[in-house]
Amino acid sequence: AKLNCFFPLLLLRFATVVLGLVSLKNVAVSFAETVKSSAPIFTVIMSRMILGEYTGLIVNLSLVPVMGGLALCTANELSFNILGFSAALSTNIMDCLQNVFSKKLLSGDKYRFSAPELQFYTSAAAVIMLIPAWVFFMDMPVIGKNRQPFQYNQDIVVLLLMDGVLFHLQSVTAYALMGKISPVTFSVASTVKHALSIWLSIIVFGNKITSLSAIGTVLVIIGVMLYNRAKQHQQETFQNLVGTASAPPPSPAINEDAEPLLSKDPHPFE
Repeated sequence: AKLNCFFPLLLLRFATVVLGLVSLKNVAVSFAETVKSSAPIFTVIMSRMILGEYTGLIVNLSLVPVMGGLALCTANELSFNILGFSAALSTNIMDCLQNVFSKKLLSGDKYRFSAPELQFYTSAAAVIMLIPAWVFFMDMPVIGKNRQPFQYNQDIVVLLLMDGVLFHLQSVTAYALMGKISPVTFSVASTVKHALSIWLSIIVFGNKITSLSAIGTVLVIIGVMLYNRAKQHQQETFQNLVGTASAPPPSPAINEDAEPLLSKDPHPFE
């Protein structure tokens, strides 16, 4: 029963990895990361539907620049591809759902997994689910895509090992953070990673972007920063309200010079 409770998380992890790779294959890294930067929008919706977390009007309004910047990037992206865009957007939704379910498993009432434990179970199950696709799409004798042996060299092996190790470390770190913070806060923190990936991809791969696309990227980042500030303000306001409501009422001041209501004389009528 303990393992069955996070079966949806296994499917979400599988879908997130596959869709993320599809988006990277069809569009530029900078555009894919810009789309992923809109994760707080979906996390607000998912957290409200599944966890019942409430977000106020100011928090919701702070997401408008995020949506506007994303639309601007999409309309002016040179490498726009409908399959890559759909995959990146779907990755967002799956990733947000994964964050919400991970939060429930890391800090739930019935089951509470540790970060390494959750990483092990989800990774092992995702590998099992990926084996059929790996066998079919890889170049393997008889049963592979082209039925030819896979040609590899030392550079490919090193890159694959580095990719696997870094992905593992990123996942363990993410699960550890999810156990400490809310899914919405985690999505906002992930935007810093997306922003860094956008500019690194432009520098490393030389991705060409239009001026409007660059403005859209900046709008997304600024919008997420505003969202973070609005979310922090909302939490502080809520804590102040809770503190005020739980505080005991002040005791009335005692005037020592006032006349007592009852006479101190035990026999006042004698």
